[in-house]
Amino acid sequence: MSIVDVMRDRYSERRFSPEPVEEEKLRAILEAGNLAPTAEDRQPQRILVLRGDEAMAEVDACTRCRFGAPVVLALAYDMAEAARNPDVADFGPVDVAIVGDHMALAAAELGVHSCWVGLIDPSEIRRRFSVPPTYRIVALMPLGYPSDKSRPSRLHRRRKGLEETVFFDSYAPREEAGA
Repeated sequence: MSIVDVMRDRYSERRFSPEPVEEEKLRAILEAGNLAPTAEDRQPQRILVLRGDEAMAEVDACTRCRFGAPVVLALAYDMAEAARNPDVADFGPVDVAIVGDHMALAAAELGVHSCWVGLIDPSEIRRRFSVPPTYRIVALMPLGYPSDKSRPSRLHRRRKGLEETVFFDSYAPREEAGA
């Protein structure tokens, strides 16, 4: 399967099976995240792997969007290590997004589903999981196998056309650009 096929077929899972994710698959997913490029190669990402009933109960106190997953990754970055450009951005969230996407795609290739969850309580995550003060939590990523009731969202395949999202040579409206 090509990478584009994996991208096309993967969807945000919201109905996980309780079946555990094998250690070798979890390791492969984490290794894929470690391959991700980061600004200035600073590698500020800090991934916390959460498993087990006790950890899942703690996660459930931080979000309503675990969706029954047996594994949750807390995606964070160390603010002291992230690259910054004052005219552009703090690249920590960008780096974490790239790392997370690498992991989600690797998971999909292995038959493991995922979901990017931003509906979280960062202060609760910080308190419950001893997050260091220089780490900023960006998202949670539940991982696992789909349940029997799993299906993509009705919005999954709805995409704007490239003519709405891609511009060539200028952001000026197309009629102005050609004038």
